[in-house]
Amino acid sequence: MKKFKYILLVTFAFFSISAISLNAIDGNIISAIKAGNAVALSKYFNSNIELSILDNEDVYSKSQAQIILKDFFAKHKVLSFNVIHQGGKNESNYLIGNLATSNGTFRVYFLVKTVGNKKLIQQFRIENE
Repeated sequence: MKKFKYILLVTFAFFSISAISLNAIDGNIISAIKAGNAVALSKYFNSNIELSILDNEDVYSKSQAQIILKDFFAKHKVLSFNVIHQGGKNESNYLIGNLATSNGTFRVYFLVKTVGNKKLIQQFRIENE
């Protein structure tokens, strides 16, 4: 019984540490979205990212995606961002949320994958709700 409790405790600690490291990155991404800060958000972009903002969809370099997002945030002042759902498995996680702006509410989706030892955004979408 003691061995079972020990294994259970070690397993719980491992998953807690994994969740904390993921949440720290997601927290920074969420903070950047809430602030409408494209520069801070782009720190978590992969070198190329599938970016879809309203009707503009393509694969862009990190710097191109930053400029496009910066333009979006300049036109749509962020009022709030609320997480609706998040999940994933192993090397890949996603988040869906609502972005309230001065020009309406949008649905935000992003996909984070592990590249090397970093979790980087592979896809980022902003759609009309």
